[in-house]
Amino acid sequence: MRDTLIVFSLAFLSWMSCKEKEIPTANKMEVVRDSLDFKSGYSEVNGLKMYYEIYGQGKPLVLIHGGGSTIQSNFEKIIPLLAKNRKVIAMELQAHGRTNDRNTETSFEQDADDVATLLKNLKIDRADFLGFSNGGTTTLQIAMRLPEIVDKIILGSALAKRNGVPEQFWGFMEQARLENMPQQLKEAYLKVSPDLNGLQMMHDRDAKRMINFKDISDEQIKSIKAHTLLIIGDKDVITPEHAIEMHRQITNSELAIIPGGHGDYIGEVTTLKSDFKERDLVVPMIEKFLNKKAN
Repeated sequence: MRDTLIVFSLAFLSWMSCKEKEIPTANKMEVVRDSLDFKSGYSEVNGLKMYYEIYGQGKPLVLIHGGGSTIQSNFEKIIPLLAKNRKVIAMELQAHGRTNDRNTETSFEQDADDVATLLKNLKIDRADFLGFSNGGTTTLQIAMRLPEIVDKIILGSALAKRNGVPEQFWGFMEQARLENMPQQLKEAYLKVSPDLNGLQMMHDRDAKRMINFKDISDEQIKSIKAHTLLIIGDKDVITPEHAIEMHRQITNSELAIIPGGHGDYIGEVTTLKSDFKERDLVVPMIEKFLNKKAN
């Protein structure tokens, strides 16, 4: 449990840079997605040059990554599957990956507003959303603050209250150090933004955000009207009790507890093992949920 908590604590971090990052060249962006048709770009978003990628055709599905992550480190395994039937839009949030920093503290509320502004710039009025880890908390904020742009939401290992993780999690956050960050996340970040000083600053900034994490109120959670799918792993750091309570509070929701740890079910980079099989991903469940007619 201690090792899992350390990985989760650091995977939960979102990263902050104190200077604008250089635009990566092609050789710095070598990833599996090269075999897929996609387009990428930057958009002016509330003081950011926000990096985004778009795959496929169809109804928009927005992917929101977790802390310390890039598009690829969270979603590389599921994007090709989702893009068969959907227009998949993924971005990198403030100071993550290829998106620069606005030199302010991070917040889930601001991340939500940034996602909404990007979609407006892309002329997308409504979408479904899939957020993982910190991205799940951002997706909660979108559903509460901006319901007019939301159809369905998928909350992967999302945290809404401090008691949603074991108490020792917060002690690990207080002691968070860059050297304890999973190597896979460091490599994913540095692959697209090779700035060690920025990496350290980003670690420290987002550790502070998590240390200061405040509960989302029951009233706010109950205000969510969007059809919602909650997913956690049975060995996740998000407790089953927390997921069950959110399921009870969100009127139109479904809950799935999947064998595995934090992010196993989407093939998040720190969970990948030599025996990884595509069939272990929850994409069929996600597609069934998205295609289901709302009540």
